[in-house]
Amino acid sequence: MDRRDALAGAERLGQLEGVMKISQRLLSCVAVAAGLGILMSIAALGGASTSVAQQRPLKKVDIVVATPVLNVTYSQLTLPITLGYWRDEGYEVDLHTAEGSLQAVQQLVGGNAGFAAASANAIVLANIKSNQPVRVAMAFQTSDFALVVEESSPIKTVKDLKGATIGVVNLATGAIVSLNGLLHQNGMDPARDVQYVATGFGATAVQALKSGRVQGLIYWGTAIAGFENTGLKLRRIVGEDWNTYPEYALGVMRDTAEKDPAMAVGIARGAIKGMIFTRANPECAVKLHWAKYPSTKPAGIDDATALRFELNLLAAQRQAWDNGHKLFGGDKLWGNFDAASWDRLVRFMADSKQIDKIMPADALALKAADHYQKINDIDVSAIEASAKACKS
Repeated sequence: MDRRDALAGAERLGQLEGVMKISQRLLSCVAVAAGLGILMSIAALGGASTSVAQQRPLKKVDIVVATPVLNVTYSQLTLPITLGYWRDEGYEVDLHTAEGSLQAVQQLVGGNAGFAAASANAIVLANIKSNQPVRVAMAFQTSDFALVVEESSPIKTVKDLKGATIGVVNLATGAIVSLNGLLHQNGMDPARDVQYVATGFGATAVQALKSGRVQGLIYWGTAIAGFENTGLKLRRIVGEDWNTYPEYALGVMRDTAEKDPAMAVGIARGAIKGMIFTRANPECAVKLHWAKYPSTKPAGIDDATALRFELNLLAAQRQAWDNGHKLFGGDKLWGNFDAASWDRLVRFMADSKQIDKIMPADALALKAADHYQKINDIDVSAIEASAKACKS
């Protein structure tokens, strides 16, 4: 499958069938607590199970996540299950993975999931290319995509990329859209001037760069932090306005949200709680994640080094969350829909010929009264206190 096949997939967004590759029901938070030796603190983390929501049957909800591997940087989606945040809202949530954002949104549009965590540009493409009313339940962060080359590389500017082979996690990643736009802005034709190849995650991407198979890698912030964990010295090339665009977001179909606005609020609110907990105690977030997903713990190194590497990843993730909190929510609202930021993204995609028309960006927002205020109806201090009380 070549790069153009992947981008053509955006135009078939509502028609293609993606395959959910992992459907893993998470273990109970009590089991995790026991495994980590923090049983006493879990009672504080989840709070007493006295809500009305817990007294009625839990509604099952599927979320498809645009990643092949649910590593520690997806704690905003794993911790709400571990700590019972979604259960408190009245939902039993299953997480599923997809190879990339286009596939995640395909699953959403196809009715295989209630929500999709995916790149903002994939949500825009769904609306404009396929006329599918995907809406933004919350925006997690600003864009943290960057093209990286080795410090010794002769590539120093975008125009130096002419003739280069660029590694991407897969050919459905939203990073391609971002880099193609930057190439267009610099008078280049992505179809002729660069070639994309899939280099996967972790060691395979690092080896592709070190061996010269690719001259650059375009990945998101936490992936780049992982490359640097291996000792790579990297130079970043970033579009000057990339970090003003929304990037990872939680999408939902308009009809789903209109039929059940409380569910859209509850799912987004649980994710925000996961972000707040992670920010307050990233070390505990890592160890909770390892207990749930032991296969994601870095292998072949001692625990102290593994923890340091994982905290490096979370530091990059938290920076992107904090940027979104500041830019989209004025340092007050998490997950807020900021029409000006989405408008910049839509116009960037149009100017770079990723889409052939524009749409009013605020059409992407949920229209339910005070949705973005309601998802922030959270006792932040209580969550932060419970996170800080978490001992390992």
